[in-house]
Amino acid sequence: MAGKRATINDVASLAGVSIATASKALNGRQDVRAATRERVLAAAAELSFQPNALARGLLSGQTRTVGLLTSDSVGRFGIPVLLGAEDAFGAGEMAVLLCDARGDAIREQHHLRALLSRRVDGLIVVGESTNPRPSVSKDLPVPVVYAYGPSEDPDDVSFVPDDVGAAKMAVQHLLALGRRRIAHITGPAHYKAARDREEGLRQALAEAGVAQAGQTLPGVWSQRWGRHAAEMLLMSEPGIDAVFCGSDQIAAGFVEAARERGRRVPDDIAVVGYDNWEVLSTETRPALTTVDMNLEVLGRTAAQHLFAAIDGRATPGVHTLPCELVIRDSTSPPGIS
Repeated sequence: MAGKRATINDVASLAGVSIATASKALNGRQDVRAATRERVLAAAAELSFQPNALARGLLSGQTRTVGLLTSDSVGRFGIPVLLGAEDAFGAGEMAVLLCDARGDAIREQHHLRALLSRRVDGLIVVGESTNPRPSVSKDLPVPVVYAYGPSEDPDDVSFVPDDVGAAKMAVQHLLALGRRRIAHITGPAHYKAARDREEGLRQALAEAGVAQAGQTLPGVWSQRWGRHAAEMLLMSEPGIDAVFCGSDQIAAGFVEAARERGRRVPDDIAVVGYDNWEVLSTETRPALTTVDMNLEVLGRTAAQHLFAAIDGRATPGVHTLPCELVIRDSTSPPGIS
């Protein structure tokens, strides 16, 4: 064998078993007798056999390759999810093929065909928002897990942040600080995230027996909208002492406009954002208290459940994962800066 790399054929021959049995023993399959497994492992050790990853995959019917399909052309939410998933796949020695559909259904179908032609073992589909999206699983020969944007099919496996619970936690923080005139500025009402965050606000206020200050102001996810909404809100509800904003962009715009109108944050008005987009949340003055959706954790969890689905242990349904409140300088008890 000098100078020649040992093959699984050599291991099987030395152990006196079939190639299929040798493969099962080397892959830790339970349907191999203990004595046979020991004989195969001893033969592999004697021959210094190192199984080739591709050969392992062919023998098991797997390529050890997965596809990541995203529609988030901006990448604000998709990239952290993808990074978390890639971490988990790397730990599992899986190769990753990334495709960006850029929100285009035809491009998405093209990428799906391309990934299937590469014989991927499974797919993670990452949404651009938490709005439910059409399922692609029905006619695919491999398992699919949806991350951030859930599938419309309840039989699919989906993972999303708990926006209702996170918003409730954010408002409870304001209430615990003694704030009682709490307003809400958020993004477009057709976004499920905006509706869920408003629902969390309502639950927290209802449980505390506190009325919302004014009506929820829906708009766009931008600093410009935050500034414009601040001007309207401070004119219509001058007595507010806290604002829960549906995004960090909105919160940053609100802080800017409030300061221009002579209102101090957090002394006069406490402000909570959402997303923990650090380019805004840590650079706004004062730095924003905000909700972190833990998107990398969500991506890793989705990847781990794809592993399970590949092994025949799928977990159907929409699973919500907890978020975290990151407390910074934009919230504090009244009179404390």
